[in-house]
This record gives sequence, C-alpha cells and structure tokens, in this order.
Amino acid sequence: MLRPLNPVRRRTEEVVERIAAQITEGRLPAGARLPTEQAMMAAMGVSRTVVREAIAALRARGLVTTRQGAGAFVNSEPDQQPYAIDPDGLGSIGSVIEILELRTAIEMEAAAIASERATAAQIRAIAKAAATFSRAIANGDRAVKEDFDFHFAIAVATQNARFVGFLEFLGGLIIPRQSIRTFDGKVELQKRYLESIEKEHQVIVNAISARSPRKARDAMRRHLLNGKERYKQLSVDPVQ
Repeated sequence: MLRPLNPVRRRTEEVVERIAAQITEGRLPAGARLPTEQAMMAAMGVSRTVVREAIAALRARGLVTTRQGAGAFVNSEPDQQPYAIDPDGLGSIGSVIEILELRTAIEMEAAAIASERATAAQIRAIAKAAATFSRAIANGDRAVKEDFDFHFAIAVATQNARFVGFLEFLGGLIIPRQSIRTFDGKVELQKRYLESIEKEHQVIVNAISARSPRKARDAMRRHLLNGKERYKQLSVDPVQ
C-alpha cells in the first residue's frame, strides 16, 4: 500500500483502490488502524487533501470508520452497512444533482433545527467552519474538507445524532467537486465559484445565529438549489 502512486492516474481514485484492495484481500483485517495521514502522504507522494478525500470515499463504501482524534480503522462490521453510495457512480453531472437533491431534503431541516437548538459554542463552531472555508479558498484550495466540515458543524448543532450520522456516512461525497473535477487547471474560475459558495455559507451562518428556523431553512435551500443549478448549467454549457 505505502509506495508511490502512478502520476498519470487520478490520485484520489488510486489511493481508494489501493486501500480497498488491502481490505478486501485481508491484508488490512477488520479493526486494523490505517496508517496516519502523514505516513500516507509521505509514502505515496500525495497531498493531505487527496488522503482525506480517499478516506471519505472509503467510509462511504462502508470499508472504513473514523474516530475523532484516533484515526481511520477498517470497519469491523461491513455487512451491517444499510445503505451505500458507490463513489464510482458519481462521475456524472446527473449523479451529482441526485445527491444535491437528497441533501436538500435533509439539510434544510437540519439548518432549521440547528437555529433552534444550537448552543452558543455550536454556533461559534459553525461560524469558525465558515471562516476556515474562506481561508482555504483564499489560498487556492478546492476546500472539499472545509466545505464538508461546515455542513457537518450544522448537523452537530441539531443535537440529533441521526443528522450527524447521515453526513458522517456520506463524508466528502456530498461535495460535488470531489466527484466532478470541473475546475482542474482553471484556478480563477474555481475561485469565483467557491466565492459564491462562501457568500451562501455566510447567509446560513447569519440565519442560524439569528435563531430563525424559517431563514435558516430558506438559506440552506437556496444554497443547495444554487449548487444544483450550477451543475445543471455545466451539463449544457461545459466549462471552457
């Protein structure tokens, strides 16, 4: 597993395939801890973002679980995974739109509930996640993890473990940029796109901070519908 990658292939996919093979062939047994992010970065010559995207994809397949502060582990009970989204099936605009529609149904209510139940500390955590996303895009990053962390902070603020579990299960697959490499080599276009998301995040933060379920629900709905429309447009007007 820990050897340099073929530079020609998409790196996240190869990391996922390599670790998945280790698991299915039994070389990484149930309950085994995966190497640290730093170890995988150094051994395979990939970025932290690639490693984190790969772990998120493995988690969505039900092959890996993560524990806060402890790392990633091979799932001890893979057969108990009730629902799965195959990352290999998310390579089209249509599949991305389907995920966005699913998220809209769940996350609108999560935002509304968070506006009612969130503690002051949880609201600060949501705002901090939005600020971290802003810093990431200012540095030219694709900000997949930071985008996920913003939505995850809202799920935590619902104080309902089912919302948390839903986002934790899907992981980075909820962020379309992980599945569709629309902006590869188009740094300025990506930055403008992410800046629009940044503004929408801030509207959501403001609505939750105002303790307004209606505004929070509407802000999340607009954010995810805007995302859906952006990707629909890409299907008829590909990025040049």
